[in-house]
Amino acid sequence: MDYSIALTCLRSADPRLATVIDQVGDCTLHTSQQTGDLLSALAKAILYQQLSGKAAAAIHRRFLQLYPDRPFPSPEDILNTSDELLRGAGISRPKIAYLRDLAMKVQTSLPTLEEINDWEDEAIVQTLTQVKGIGCWTVQMLLIFRLHRWDVLPIDDLGIRSAIQWLYELPDLPNKKTMLQIGEPWQPYRTIASWYLWRSLDPDFQRPQAELPVEQVTLKAVGAKSNGAVQSVQRSKDAAMPTASRKKAVKKPR
Repeated sequence: MDYSIALTCLRSADPRLATVIDQVGDCTLHTSQQTGDLLSALAKAILYQQLSGKAAAAIHRRFLQLYPDRPFPSPEDILNTSDELLRGAGISRPKIAYLRDLAMKVQTSLPTLEEINDWEDEAIVQTLTQVKGIGCWTVQMLLIFRLHRWDVLPIDDLGIRSAIQWLYELPDLPNKKTMLQIGEPWQPYRTIASWYLWRSLDPDFQRPQAELPVEQVTLKAVGAKSNGAVQSVQRSKDAAMPTASRKKAVKKPR
């Protein structure tokens, strides 16, 4: 995919984000093609919830190994698999309930991926969050990584919140309102901006130390407020971009 127009717009709209874009380099968000239907996509998302990528991948692999004769189980396969076998694959009891509810709804009411491909984002969120265990964040990951929507801002994602806190030098993690306000100038490419924010959390990402021009940056200028108060940030020519301290590990999709 050609991201050149998106990157030009993002650099122009947000000089701070531009520093991240310049260091990360080319966007590779949609270079790999995912396959499978809605059941496989959402089931994988459920299994990956609240786990490290390595642990989740192992559980997902063991889950698929329960059905060696097919690339992915059907709704009937999931419903007919005992809790004991699913637990043996490392799946928690709540997630087993989520998988079963997903399988039943795929049988009875959920549309296909092809059917929702032309829907508005919010309509997809409203429809899929009717499944137990499927929240807004999970659907947004589907929108970003499977449906390739370019203007999704996952405001509940801890990685995105942490990256924004660092990039805008906020004293606390931003709330949802602040996230939306900061991300407003990134439209209609908030997905691309989010990908670069995730990349800024990579262990090998070097927080920029380059000299920057003297400027008075207020988050009000990008429409952002934190806890109702405008956060004003001074930056001088010899000031270095601060290095964010992380209190906990942050999971980030790739």
